[in-house]
Amino acid sequence: MTVLTKTEAEGAMPVMNAPELAPRTITKPDLYSVEDAKALPTERMTELFKAHLNPGQFHFMKLLGFHKVKVESAEGMYYIDQNGRKILDFFGGFGSLAFGHNHPRILEARRKFQEEKRHEIAIAFMSQYATALAANLAACSPGDLDMVFLGSSGSEAMEAAVKLAERAAGPKRPKIVYAENSFHGKTKGVLTLTDGQLYRGEFRLTDNTVRVPFGDIDAVENAFKSDPEIGAIVLETVQGGGGIIQAEAEYWQKLRQLCDRHGVIWVADEVQCGFGRTGRFYAFEHYDVVPDITALAKSLGAGKAAVGAMIAKRDVYMKAYGTPKTAMIHAMATFGGIGEACATSIEGLNVLYDEGLMENAEAVGGYLIERLNGLKEKYPRIIKDVRGKGCMVGLEFQDFSQTLPAVMRPMVGMLDDKLKGSLSGFIGALLLRDHDVLVAFTEYNRNVIRLEPPLIVERSHVDTFVDALDQLLGRGVVSIVKDFVKSQMG
Repeated sequence: MTVLTKTEAEGAMPVMNAPELAPRTITKPDLYSVEDAKALPTERMTELFKAHLNPGQFHFMKLLGFHKVKVESAEGMYYIDQNGRKILDFFGGFGSLAFGHNHPRILEARRKFQEEKRHEIAIAFMSQYATALAANLAACSPGDLDMVFLGSSGSEAMEAAVKLAERAAGPKRPKIVYAENSFHGKTKGVLTLTDGQLYRGEFRLTDNTVRVPFGDIDAVENAFKSDPEIGAIVLETVQGGGGIIQAEAEYWQKLRQLCDRHGVIWVADEVQCGFGRTGRFYAFEHYDVVPDITALAKSLGAGKAAVGAMIAKRDVYMKAYGTPKTAMIHAMATFGGIGEACATSIEGLNVLYDEGLMENAEAVGGYLIERLNGLKEKYPRIIKDVRGKGCMVGLEFQDFSQTLPAVMRPMVGMLDDKLKGSLSGFIGALLLRDHDVLVAFTEYNRNVIRLEPPLIVERSHVDTFVDALDQLLGRGVVSIVKDFVKSQMG
């Protein structure tokens, strides 16, 4: 057998040169420019929304009349639509607009960042903006909450919180307690702790969870005592999707004691109720307690950026990720701590304190609750309850049958469950159409209108909203229903 050397083999075989490839020409598709997008008429927006975003969601937008609105600009407490109509915003993006729309200091901070061409993504290096934001969040947080993870959404912040809690609790205590009517996000991990069949769909979720009634401290204690594998409990301090539901101060104080006694890690979800919305930086501060881990988002981005953050006690954090070997298990993602977003949040935190917005939320929010309670006394057959803190308020309507004349109640009462949410929807739609006021709704108790106006709200804005609601309710439910049905037929 003859074996050729490499040189001989190369000499024996002709060398084939690869053919030169002509540069490929890529045809640009028919794309919208930014100016094209700005100029889209509502009819074309409708077509594109149904074709490329969410045709099912459009059904509800059309039902409420929201599909007719094209927002051209926004400032302070108002949206301005294609007709120059100013819409008073008592929705506030589910709590994302603490500073209102396009706050001048926020815009200026972002303008400077862009003009100076500062860096955005600095994964290979430390970012002065991410580190400064983390330090600011630690300074705003009570107790030993001083270790920060930065992300882009509330779901991401809560995923980080739950993963941290599970690792810190250890492999022998993997179970997590959560509450009925909770909402912690739609990503796969925290969906396990979100108590809503609509969102859970038919996804296969983890089974390391224990469900308890919200605000029932005995149920929590029984769970802790009966199951030594429980390592964490995850709770919204104020349940937003549940209908603005709060627990008593005694509940939170006993919860802290139980967690300490049983070695359970308490995660407080403050994504919606935090950042000054209730009149304190965190809602749990009303109760003189501090959780082991918490999470913020929504207004943390100051209405101009997508920012979420987990804040944890240092000893809990170090148990999970405190060594070089474990440090990268859940480090920041590509867009966690992005430069301009962090600069926006830094300025937002300063504005929150400089302009006294937490104090304003407490004062004007209290005035809002006072005025709504006045309407409750005036329309007891329509308004069932008013509840909340600061600028996070729930207005609950009676079941539909209870709002009607007595002779109609028995027959309609059989349909109350199917009709749940219809009255709040009718009123929300008519507030927008006839009074230029935007409100929101809740996921689980559909009879509740959710009010989360920007923290810059003034008493005059409250008067505008409540006077409009008074005028609407004064027409009576039968008239409201007839008007709404007529609007659907037009």
